Amino acid sequence: MELQQQNQTTQQSSSKIEIPENSCLSGRGLTKIFGVGKQTTLAVDHVDFDFNRGEIISIVGESGSGKTTLSKMLLGLISVTDGTVYYNGKPRDISTAAKKKEYWKDIQPIFQDPFSSYNMFYKIDAVLDDCLRMRGAGRLPEDQKTAMKTEACSFVNLKYAELTNKYPFELSGGQMQRLMIARIFLLKPRILMADEPTSMIDACSRATILDMLLKLRDEINMTVIFITHDIGLAYYISDKVYIMEHGRFVESGTADECILHPQQDYTKRLISDVPKIYEKWDLDA
Repeated sequence: MELQQQNQTTQQSSSKIEIPENSCLSGRGLTKIFGVGKQTTLAVDHVDFDFNRGEIISIVGESGSGKTTLSKMLLGLISVTDGTVYYNGKPRDISTAAKKKEYWKDIQPIFQDPFSSYNMFYKIDAVLDDCLRMRGAGRLPEDQKTAMKTEACSFVNLKYAELTNKYPFELSGGQMQRLMIARIFLLKPRILMADEPTSMIDACSRATILDMLLKLRDEINMTVIFITHDIGLAYYISDKVYIMEHGRFVESGTADECILHPQQDYTKRLISDVPKIYEKWDLDA
């Protein structure tokens, strides 16, 4: 009886929370604690946010700030200790495998480490064919599917004809990461969660691939959430920036507000740590 009353109270309190109409992904009091008893780590500490449709958002912070943990919570890869994730204005429900699979049709990741992102026993064709099935194109004629896979690979400067019948471990780290991005062009999700998506891609191709992601955003109104420590990248691509320190958002706003006119000391330190080619580097600092 008491549990039933608690559930009713929780439902009533969550129904009072206002989520902006244009928000596709929101969080209220989102918290993640690892460990039990005295051996606990507070990785994400009661964060609130609203990510709007079609926005490009960057979550910026140093290693250990909690940004990757937050992204895994939003993807549904790890559980939420406290708080609520709202998807399209309603509390997210991924309580069953079927509901989680349906959710993953709309939100897809690009992970920083491509080596742990693939099942090395499945060929590259199987990886791309699985994307087509999720998109509802699994029953198309083979020549049409091949054309779609070829086009997706060409977006990231890969040749599908050279990848077919290969396994992921036969590719370099940069090629694996490119292939992860090619998946996004096949799936066309509503939300893309990109954790350092170009970390293994050479500098010459990095801007091209980022521009392609921005073009895809414009085509399908996709929301792109970058998880990064690169504050220069955040300024270049973002509509909105969240600065994360010790599991909390310490500053947020437009790219100009956060990076050109920072208010918090932590943000100012992140900006000052970016090397400037016109200044002498102080390596003893």
